[in-house]
Amino acid sequence: MLVPMRPLLETSDRLGYALGAFNVNAVCQAEAAIRIHEVFHAPAILQGADLANGFMGGRADFMNATLEDKRKGAANIAAAVKKSALDSPIPIALHLDHGRDFESVKAAIDAGYTSVMIDASSLPLEDNIELTREVVKYAHPLGVTVEGELGVLAGVEDHVFSLSSTYTHPLDALRFFRETKVDALAISYGTKHGAAKGSGTVIRKEIAIAIKELLRHEGIEGYLVSHGSSTVPSYIVDEINSLGGNVHDANGIALSQLQEVARQGISKINVDTDIRLAVTRNVRLLFKQEPGLKEDKHLGPVWKLMDSNPSAFDPRTYLAAVMDTVMYNDIPTAQVQRLVDAIKDGVMEGIGRLLVSFDQVGKARFVETRSLEEMADYYKKKGI
Repeated sequence: MLVPMRPLLETSDRLGYALGAFNVNAVCQAEAAIRIHEVFHAPAILQGADLANGFMGGRADFMNATLEDKRKGAANIAAAVKKSALDSPIPIALHLDHGRDFESVKAAIDAGYTSVMIDASSLPLEDNIELTREVVKYAHPLGVTVEGELGVLAGVEDHVFSLSSTYTHPLDALRFFRETKVDALAISYGTKHGAAKGSGTVIRKEIAIAIKELLRHEGIEGYLVSHGSSTVPSYIVDEINSLGGNVHDANGIALSQLQEVARQGISKINVDTDIRLAVTRNVRLLFKQEPGLKEDKHLGPVWKLMDSNPSAFDPRTYLAAVMDTVMYNDIPTAQVQRLVDAIKDGVMEGIGRLLVSFDQVGKARFVETRSLEEMADYYKKKGI
């Protein structure tokens, strides 16, 4: 069932674990993500990044996606998730990751997203609060969960870029929750976007602990989110490179650190890079095992894009050659089906290992699900 994200966060906070939130960029990826959560009876948060919506709208150069591209793409991914969620026994939230502005957030909500993030972290605190509050005022009457961000993470993820981090100040976080009425807050505490996080990265867990204690002291029901938290499995990186890739300086966050902060106030852990790597390894392996596919009418262009950029591991860089498959799950031949199967297997590998590590297995039954209408009523009664 498709539900708002807040009930999932309430449950993870109550039981002391964190939910993995996983980015998808194609219909088949969404299907695979839901399926592996069902296998493990785990509540699911699927994320479509702001520019991923542009890609799903048919914009191969998604960095230049227009609002109309995003509207179209958000509708495509929402339709796919709704279809898969209809008869699913687990609660599923569809969340916009790194919404760039109010109109992009509105487009996602209008398309059927049940949760949104507005990333105004690059703005001064006052402006960040003002824009986030504007989004909350639009989303909460519709029952939609809202996530904000405070502090700046280093690294690169689509249009989000910074050379250095600015850690979140706990007192600013408390003010942010008070004034915006936001449900969740992404904090900066040592994680980093992208695959090159640096070896030996240390999470400053005391920041999360301090913010959570302040919220509890003030009686604020708010939830903390960890962005830039992919683990970047070295075995997958090594396999990509053995198959002709050129991925170097790739280091993730130690899984043990993520498991620790999950018990210290972090309720949601965002993961994208792990999935990208697993999918790319699988697609490279497919072409090695079946070299004839390099000349296939449909898959040949995929290989040419992949082969021309061996350092790239974002599937969007080569799946742009099969946009109908990406956008609508159009599978015209058995050869394209093999590509789709490879992608799905990569998604399930990337997610499955983390569902176990994050202690999500079997937790779906504990979620007290609420519809958008029920959440809208909740917000109205709470005055938020």
